[in-house]
Amino acid sequence: MELATQVHGAGPRRMALVHGLGADGATWRGLTDRLVAAGGVTVTTVDLRGHGASDRAEDYSVRAFADDLVETLPAGLDVVVGHSLGGSVLERAVERLAPECAVYLDPGFRLGLPTEGLTGRLFWATAPVGLTVAALAQKWRSRGRPAPSPEDARLRDAATSRFDRGMAFGVFRDVTHSPAPVAPPPVPSTLVLSDDSRAVLPDATAERLEALGWEVRRVTGVGHDFWLQDADRTWAAVRDVLLGERAG
Repeated sequence: MELATQVHGAGPRRMALVHGLGADGATWRGLTDRLVAAGGVTVTTVDLRGHGASDRAEDYSVRAFADDLVETLPAGLDVVVGHSLGGSVLERAVERLAPECAVYLDPGFRLGLPTEGLTGRLFWATAPVGLTVAALAQKWRSRGRPAPSPEDARLRDAATSRFDRGMAFGVFRDVTHSPAPVAPPPVPSTLVLSDDSRAVLPDATAERLEALGWEVRRVTGVGHDFWLQDADRTWAAVRDVLLGERAG
């Protein structure tokens, strides 16, 4: 499927941003505004299938999301960024996209949900309840953190209203049962982790990836929503990679 896209800026440095579950390309506003203001970039945001202006589908596997990304984006971009589900999708597409570098914000590499034994069977037998409890726990952890701006909240709510909610159970199950491999990155890759990152990428796995050549950065005091809670701190954490300013 060719995905709906939005293009920001018209500079020589080319990048793409891939959103998470229930969001869409417009919700990247906190970063796209800063990228365009910095100058010299062309930023493409995509709407994954079943999100935003992209078509709905029968198949919402991570493989299908990744195939769409490869069909939609050109190979050889300077940077591709994936957040949450978008990070899982990017990990499966990155070798085919072959960007100069990849950035993963709290990627869904290894969800903290049960998969084995009686606990796993019981959880997935009642998954809608379990996932609702997990969402409530996430909301509780986010208490006291900055709320999105009114404009970001409007964009988030608009994205949620267009999202095909029927995919959620299948997406969580697919990502949980098919974790990303612990292996050297196929392209230079940076993991950017929030205070909530353990839910999608355990610290032990992050340490193993770092030992295999992944760069790991942490943004403390910010939750899984990153730029929706603090766009300035998120921008400061990734600016050098996105703009190609990193030393060496």
